[in-house]
Amino acid sequence: MSKTQSSKPIEIKISTVVAVSAILRISDLATLDKAMQEMTGGASDYFDHEFAVIDVAGCDFTGSVDWPALIALLKSYSLNPVAVRGAPAEMEPEIVASGLSIDTLVKPRQEAPEEQPAAQAPAPVPPAPAAPIAAPAAMIVDTPVRAGQRIYARGSDLIVTAIVNSGAELIADGSIHVYAPLRGRALAGASGNAEARIFSLSMEAELVSIAGIYRTFESGLSQDLAKKPAQVRLAGDRIDVISIRA
Repeated sequence: MSKTQSSKPIEIKISTVVAVSAILRISDLATLDKAMQEMTGGASDYFDHEFAVIDVAGCDFTGSVDWPALIALLKSYSLNPVAVRGAPAEMEPEIVASGLSIDTLVKPRQEAPEEQPAAQAPAPVPPAPAAPIAAPAAMIVDTPVRAGQRIYARGSDLIVTAIVNSGAELIADGSIHVYAPLRGRALAGASGNAEARIFSLSMEAELVSIAGIYRTFESGLSQDLAKKPAQVRLAGDRIDVISIRA
């Protein structure tokens, strides 16, 4: 009988993991706890065990950070911290010792142009015409998206032609188009594209997000938008849901 499974005890493969950003402005735990209470209404499962990157690039540190206590605080609201971004170098050993990774954004190195004597300057060359940039193909999903299912369109738009059930999650670096009822969660512009949008022929979403800014609908949508064609867009730091009909 042939084996249908690998005999290797462990395999490492590339996988896509999407994490939310917990952007800290201050490090005082009591103040953060109060803010989380107000944000979530005290619901312990508000974030549904999402992975989280703690972003402290703009944090006004008031002293040393109790990282284990901060991790415990976020976990009490069903966030699972996995890394820290923007921390000072002197904090990194303590962060790593707390079980978190250091999330570093590497910028491409830019070489300084060489200076040439004026007498040896090369003759001007007409610029070559810019090559057209091919837009990434959209990911298309033709089957219903079930509760607990997560679909991520990396580097492209996401088009769904079937129902997105409650508890399902759509994620795209571009825009999200649902030509059916959208009843789950939709996160567009996941890589930071604030121009991304979410469209649905029947807007019934539990949560929508554009470039990390999100909005929930515990009380439902207004009567003129609920279960009707609508779009979601980002206006500054505010999520707007508007009709797509004139």
